[in-house]
Amino acid sequence: MRLKALLVDDEINILKNLQAVIPWEELGVDVAGTAKNGEAALALAREHAPELILCDIRMPVMDGIQFLEELREMGSDAEVIMMTGYQDFSYVRSVIRYEVKDYILKPLDYDELGQTIGRLAEGIRERKAEQQNIQREWHQVFHLAYEKVLYDVLLEVGGGAAKPFLKQHELSGGDLSFAMLLADVADYSQKERNWDDKERKLWNFAVHNVLQEYLSSQQIPYTALQVRNGEWCVLIERMPADTFDRAQCEEWGRQLREAVARYLKIQMRVALHPAPVSLEKLARAYKNLQRSLSLNVGRDDAVIVPERTKEQSEHSQRLWDRIEEMVTGLKRCDRRKTEGALRELNDSFRQLPDDSYERVQPILHYLCLHLLREMRSMDVIQGEDETEFWKQLDRNPGIRETLTVINRLVDRSIDNVMKKKTSDVLMLSARDYIERNLSSDLSIDAMADYLGISGSYFSLLFKQHFGETFVEYVTKQRMEMAKSMLAISDKSITAIGQMVGYAERRYFTRVFSKYTGQLPSEYREQTQGRTEAYGPS
Repeated sequence: MRLKALLVDDEINILKNLQAVIPWEELGVDVAGTAKNGEAALALAREHAPELILCDIRMPVMDGIQFLEELREMGSDAEVIMMTGYQDFSYVRSVIRYEVKDYILKPLDYDELGQTIGRLAEGIRERKAEQQNIQREWHQVFHLAYEKVLYDVLLEVGGGAAKPFLKQHELSGGDLSFAMLLADVADYSQKERNWDDKERKLWNFAVHNVLQEYLSSQQIPYTALQVRNGEWCVLIERMPADTFDRAQCEEWGRQLREAVARYLKIQMRVALHPAPVSLEKLARAYKNLQRSLSLNVGRDDAVIVPERTKEQSEHSQRLWDRIEEMVTGLKRCDRRKTEGALRELNDSFRQLPDDSYERVQPILHYLCLHLLREMRSMDVIQGEDETEFWKQLDRNPGIRETLTVINRLVDRSIDNVMKKKTSDVLMLSARDYIERNLSSDLSIDAMADYLGISGSYFSLLFKQHFGETFVEYVTKQRMEMAKSMLAISDKSITAIGQMVGYAERRYFTRVFSKYTGQLPSEYREQTQGRTEAYGPS
């Protein structure tokens, strides 16, 4: 980290000597300018913002003491070394209140002065590095909290914590509006049936990173939330109606699909909400886009934009409402709400006229896929049970047969959810959060805050549930993901390290070597050619 210095003295020979004798290059310091009085020095300080200033006390026009006073008033925290030919202690007293770092008598001992500058420069660098780390950590904490708020609003959980959080950071729900895109892996439920847990994590991780890379390249303020496996809600921030460009948003959706297809050889389906969405309407818009994707299964070649029309029918709307209530009830382990929604769903079908069955068949099929997907993410369905349900669905049953499958599916789900302890549910949430945030700065305190429990209780539950500490588990997940990425991707080792949460390549290499017994480059060479690469980065 190079620093900038400003030299201020009314004696031209001293300025020349300071420039020539002090080993500035060796010290990693650039002389940004020289001045013969305080007034000229102030102008240079405003222009260059130096971190280090060498200044005489007695100068014409504006002396060093007045210069220091005005320098501090303008907010500069530069380190200052005062130089003077006068040994009167009154001068020293007069500059102490301006936080002068050193006081050097003339004639100058340039060797001693060089050593002093070197010490100050090192201290400045350490302080700047610490400030950058603090800012980076604060930004990371804020970003994770902000994502958590949006995630809770999207899924209608969290007890209304969004507005207090946004108000604390000088935002409000009324100030925020978003362009909303929903990206879903085509036929995800079918694909996931053929993946083991490692493959599932890798594919979701890879898609998430491609989405982030593309959105970052557009230099737009975005948040990409993985709502569930194979599905991401992209929120592009601050999109009021007068600046909402639907054509541009559709182009972003097309480019997202093309990026995933190009790098991962996998098809995405994307839906775009036709207008900007306020914070309060995120959940409703998200559900509408989910429905649009489910009811437009054959349209895989374009960005789906559902037009704002009146509801299809009162019966259809009730079906959708019951579906959402069932899924919400399962997620919250609320047997009464889930069973009540299921009863109402059955009643709604009994009231449907015969000519409505064909119209609601796609809705029922969506419900089955939706429930299976949610049950899998909640870990409340066994492999053999899921295989049985898929066999029934693959036979394309009629309306009543499909409804029977749904009833059995929900009954089985309720029983399995109720068997789970609160601690098990918390740890499933923790596992899901870790998978979605491997590239972030994960910590026990952040996880505990996310789950609403203490750090010590979280550590205890985590060790009991997973059989290893939080740090051991996260490291293992990151290293396994890094191994997969090294084997199948041609991204640089530095980039892969950053993707799995290690900002510095050296630290990533050290952790990887300890975990595998090999350098990342050695592991890549050993596994090269075993799996097709994703494509150029």
